[in-house]
Amino acid sequence: MKVKMGRTFVEKILGAESGSIVFRQPDIVLTHDNTASIKETFRQMGGTRIANPDQLLIVLDHNAPPTDAKLANQHSQIRNFVNEHGINKFHDVGQGICHQLMSHYAKPGMVIVGSDSHTSTAGAFNTLAAGIDRTEAAGLWKRGKTWFRVPESLKVTLHGRLQPGVYAKDISLWIIGMIGTAGANYMSIEYHGEGVETLSMAQRMTLTNLASEMGAKNAVFPADDILAGFLDEKIERSVWADHDAVYAQELVLDLNELFPLVAAPHQLDNVRAVSEVQGTKLHQGLIGTCTNGRLEDLRIAAEILKDKKVARGFQLLVVPASKQIYLQALEEGLLTTLLDAGAIILTSSCGPCLGTGQGIPADGFTVISTANRNFKGRMGNVNAQIYLASPACVAMSAVNGEISDPRQEVHNDKFPHQREQLASVKVNKDNSRRLNGIWNYADIDNLNTDLMFAGNLTYQVFSSDPEKIRPHLFRGIDDSFSQNVQVGDILVVGENFGCGSSREHPAVGLVHAGIKAIIAKSVNRIFYRSAINQGLPIIVMPGVVNVFRPGDHVIVSLERGTIIVNDKEYKISSLPDELKAIFAAKGLVNWIKN
Repeated sequence: MKVKMGRTFVEKILGAESGSIVFRQPDIVLTHDNTASIKETFRQMGGTRIANPDQLLIVLDHNAPPTDAKLANQHSQIRNFVNEHGINKFHDVGQGICHQLMSHYAKPGMVIVGSDSHTSTAGAFNTLAAGIDRTEAAGLWKRGKTWFRVPESLKVTLHGRLQPGVYAKDISLWIIGMIGTAGANYMSIEYHGEGVETLSMAQRMTLTNLASEMGAKNAVFPADDILAGFLDEKIERSVWADHDAVYAQELVLDLNELFPLVAAPHQLDNVRAVSEVQGTKLHQGLIGTCTNGRLEDLRIAAEILKDKKVARGFQLLVVPASKQIYLQALEEGLLTTLLDAGAIILTSSCGPCLGTGQGIPADGFTVISTANRNFKGRMGNVNAQIYLASPACVAMSAVNGEISDPRQEVHNDKFPHQREQLASVKVNKDNSRRLNGIWNYADIDNLNTDLMFAGNLTYQVFSSDPEKIRPHLFRGIDDSFSQNVQVGDILVVGENFGCGSSREHPAVGLVHAGIKAIIAKSVNRIFYRSAINQGLPIIVMPGVVNVFRPGDHVIVSLERGTIIVNDKEYKISSLPDELKAIFAAKGLVNWIKN
């Protein structure tokens, strides 16, 4: 007789075993400035009225305030849409960053989705919170429910307590450095152990925020006394794993042994001890974003900067994560301290993080930031370098104009899990990777969405206008792609393809350009969903990619379920019927419309 084992958090909240496909109605559907694009897709689906207006939470934060008339007009359209459909959960420009404002709505046991990859932040409140793309958000507006693949789970057990100068950002970077940016791909991360009790809600939000940078679907903390104190109410409903739950992977960290870290350019798993890069000259710093813009973070920075000055020639930007935090920091005198030190205080928004607002670095600048991504070009300039670190490290570095240890002592730490980093690859116009209709990027791991379609273009080009997307495809990696791609071409790609933002522009553009299929060693979770939603087959078969050589002939037949490389045939794993139906309809828009 088979012994029934306990269930993980995600198996409990979705009511099915890992690997299952289930349909559920989320409690909250989050969108932001991309609502302008989503409403156009909603109309293409035949949508006229929102299925459940109470589901929707809309926040204007990514281009806030708007930097040109086109963006301002989009904001105006969103306000009209909100009023037309009676959407009550709406936050206009200046109210804050969507993931911070979610703290007013997220409750234990909820299922939350959002058209932003860092929706996972809400897992700090004992919710299942996961990112989706714009097309899927439009489908939810019309139908009220969507599909979930129940993921396997990663159990992270925390022991001990963080030492002075070490913060939640360092915990996240430690884990990313250990397992890599695809180490938890499509997994649910659960945080366990007595070390959890030592972490504030702000620290937990930092950890769940950065789950997407490990490839995870979500991350979650238990509903304990810390959460109850934050919510200032008795917790009536919560979900947590059984004591005998089965995990695909387990990690154990002793918080006492951690030390300050940075993620060096241009990848998050390029993790180094601060000691290893101390003295690196800097030009700019950023304290804020949905990762580290909370009151606790501003207090830490103000304590370090009190009675000090930012180094000559150094530009320090500070972005409180919400208007409420801004006002609290004002009342406590934190902003006065930061301004006296030479910092620049910006509106509560996302702007500098993705290069859509103030704070874009100059050519040759090296930036240290509390944000969540350091991809090449992430802050709006491909000729800048970005280090990621804790607010304390950024503040101390701002004083010295170089990367500095927040402990204010000389240490000789060395991060023990350093991963081999690929050299930055840029294919020029004279070195096209297209042979026999196959684009070969198999040697480039972590080919992220910023390289496929620059983040600062996201709100300039609607995802509903693929003809305007096409000229920008792969410009961060291959200048020849958009000019030479042809209908029926196939992409062969490496590990963790499509990591980064939830923006669907790359998938939309690739379908419009006529890409027949993508064959990958592994693929980021949100990009995988985006590809399916656009009707673009993305086939995860590392064995095929490993044997592929430039010049090989490749034939993909979804009808037969095969890939032929030269004369060798490989079988494609069967897809669930629901996903086959989306492919057959040539995308989620048509499937829902019909």
